[in-house]
Amino acid sequence: MRQSRLLMVVAIVCVMIAVAMVVSTHIVRGQSSPTPYNPYPPGILPSDIAPELTRVEGEITGIFNNYVTQWQALTPPVVAGNPPILQNTGYAAQRILGGLLQYDLHISPFQNTACASCHMPYTAFSGPINSVNLTMIAYPGSFRYRAGKRTAQRYTYSHSFPVLHYNAVQGAFFGGNFWDSRATGYKLQAPDAEQAQFPPVDPLEMGFPDTACIAFRLKSASYLSLFMTIWGDSFNIAFPSNTASICATPGGAASFNGNTEPIMLSADDRTKANNIYDHWGQSLSFLESSQDVSPFTSKFDAFLGGKYTLTSDEMAGYNLFKGKGNCNSCHLDGRSTAPSPPPPQGEAPNGIDTGAAAATEPLFTCFGSANLGLPKNPRVALLYETTPDFFAFTPNPAGFTYSDFGLGTFLRSGFGSAPNPNATWKPFAETSDGQMQTSTARDVALAPPQCTGGTEAPGPYFQKEFFHNGYIKSLKQLVHFYNTRDLYKQPIESGDCSAEGLVERVNCWPSPEVPQNIDMTVGNLGLTSAEEDQIVVFLKTLSDGFTTPYPFVNTYTGACLTGGNAATQGNTTLISAEKLRRLVAR
Repeated sequence: MRQSRLLMVVAIVCVMIAVAMVVSTHIVRGQSSPTPYNPYPPGILPSDIAPELTRVEGEITGIFNNYVTQWQALTPPVVAGNPPILQNTGYAAQRILGGLLQYDLHISPFQNTACASCHMPYTAFSGPINSVNLTMIAYPGSFRYRAGKRTAQRYTYSHSFPVLHYNAVQGAFFGGNFWDSRATGYKLQAPDAEQAQFPPVDPLEMGFPDTACIAFRLKSASYLSLFMTIWGDSFNIAFPSNTASICATPGGAASFNGNTEPIMLSADDRTKANNIYDHWGQSLSFLESSQDVSPFTSKFDAFLGGKYTLTSDEMAGYNLFKGKGNCNSCHLDGRSTAPSPPPPQGEAPNGIDTGAAAATEPLFTCFGSANLGLPKNPRVALLYETTPDFFAFTPNPAGFTYSDFGLGTFLRSGFGSAPNPNATWKPFAETSDGQMQTSTARDVALAPPQCTGGTEAPGPYFQKEFFHNGYIKSLKQLVHFYNTRDLYKQPIESGDCSAEGLVERVNCWPSPEVPQNIDMTVGNLGLTSAEEDQIVVFLKTLSDGFTTPYPFVNTYTGACLTGGNAATQGNTTLISAEKLRRLVAR
């Protein structure tokens, strides 16, 4: 017994050393790299993380250069009118600026991480690395390999979410951005613009220690003149001599002693830097509302316009989506506003939905939040970040005891979220625990075109991750979870279904991470396996790029995966939560 345990420990140590050797070879752009942060037990950090991050950096550089070319070819806008308007090419200029900001790797302490590092177009602006989506869930930030607690949320159509507000009649919150809705939009009146302001100073993402680092880096950006043309900002800021050093040190470093404004600026210069930061967010929001990100070019849009006929399986899936599957109660499709044609006078409708499409762009979300009862995912990187890193920063002292309460945490201004700007909302925290934003169903199936199986095994497919904690690994599993969550629920943790003779994600759903406030409109829908598949077929009609090629969708240079089946996709990487806890405790 002792000998076998000793051999196991030796094996674990060997694996950790091997992974450390792989990750420590990664050198950040133009700088010496500090010792990477790797507190993870075996199996959490993927062994190919360094080359995969380098691959994504190359793809980002290529897209950035494309926007540079667009800018160089742009006829400069003419300032006209009162108030002044950038006439003729103002829209194009703002879109291009947003693209340059989105794909600029220099907007991070080690100049190796852009917004796009976690949000690439070929995955509908979600995570671009197969192995990360299978293992650590959240993406490493500029300082390798700090990572957060959630998936890289798709932000196609995120610009359409309204300012966060509480609807007293429905007793629910609507709007905001992020899984926990913490980008409320209270200041800029655009949650999407405020969302863009969080990652640059999140210690686990791009990681600047001070928002003024954005103005400092933009001051030397090749596209500074375009930024100034659009916003008219003054970059005449007297940055102290140590600013470069500060901005090359990730947030959370012990040397800052908790100070979130370590760059010592005058009041006037701080105001200038803050204005630039607001305009950073607004330009990115404009990009996300443009045809480059949210173009309404799917099969479903063509169907609404009478330019495409859904196949029998697509139509069957659509009818299930808005009927037996109950998907349409949260992912609104913009139809059924009136019978088309109406029944003859005096006759009742025949029960078939013949509703006409509303004169709107259907967004397939209600803008609300819900606790779907997802199991805790023991692969989430943050659960193991319990020790100080190179900069004496400990991301998560709570370790495995941490639970993600989503909207409830934000309403309490809690750990890992943001300050709540409305004190009247705090009493609703308890009834909001576990709730996460209802993302649009649009582009949920979008994947690199060379991965012809899309998101589904046996492929060739691209491995995406679904929901806030990445627990679900295919659209088949996603629909099956909605369908059977309550039918196959088990009082166990993820990774332990096999010990009960069951197959996780097939006939076993572990206990929910947050058991209160669970949405009971789903969980036992009575769909057959074939009907689940038809809903998946319909979801694929929501992928943009059918009527017009989706911009930059062909930039993926990685490999597609093959083998297995969608029902058990990702199950080979399941890890017992109990075993991980014991391992970490040692």
